[in-house]
Formats: sequence, C-alpha cells, structure tokens
Amino acid sequence: MDSVVHFEMPYENRDRMKSFYETAFGWQTQTLGPEMGNYVVVTTTETDAQRMPKNPGAINGGFYARTDDPASNNPSVVISVSDIHDTVRRIAAGGGTLLGEPMEIPGIGMYASFRDTEGNRVGALQPFPR
Repeated sequence: MDSVVHFEMPYENRDRMKSFYETAFGWQTQTLGPEMGNYVVVTTTETDAQRMPKNPGAINGGFYARTDDPASNNPSVVISVSDIHDTVRRIAAGGGTLLGEPMEIPGIGMYASFRDTEGNRVGALQPFPR
C-alpha cells in the first residue's frame, strides 16, 4: 500500500504565509529559488539525517504560488511510490489524468502530478534511495 508522505498548499503572499505558519505552529520554512518555482518547503516534525520524519505517521509539506490555473487553488497530498513509471501507467489505467511527465526533484526523487477521477490534484513521488 502506498502512503501519503507530503502535503502541498497554495500561497498568495509567500512572506505572509511563512510568518503565519512559523508563528502559529513553529514550523520551519525553506524557500527554494525561482528554478523551483519559489516553492517553500515546511518542516512540521523532527527529521533524521535524510530529512525524513522521525515520528511514524508524521509528514512534512510545502507551499507553492497560487496562479490563475484552478488546479493551483486547492491543497493536495503526495503519495510515495516505488516505481513512478509503473504508477503513471496505473493512474491512466484507473481513469486519472497526468499533468505532465515525471520530473526529477533534485536530491528528493522523481515526481508526477495528476488529477484523480474526482478532479483532485495529487502527486506521486518515487524517492531516491537513501
């Protein structure tokens, strides 16, 4: 069974969002550069040397810039998979729609975004070996 390992939510004002989650929940934030879409990685729980949560069931997440595309207006989850290429085939076979080809997230793994049969945007991640 593949499990949820990450969440994603949109932001309109990056600095305001960072300040809110740092203040309200004590989360740590790291802004990636323009080459990564100014994505903000958030650490919500203690991690090990490989940046993986130490607490079973806990997940970290990230924030992306909201755009005019309706797909960017809703939170989503990322599911860990063992083979991204097999997964994208199964997504299509199950009636899902890929939102682009699998891409590499440097130092993290291979990622593909898709819409499920209900129109939800979801991610699939094949982590690189540790």
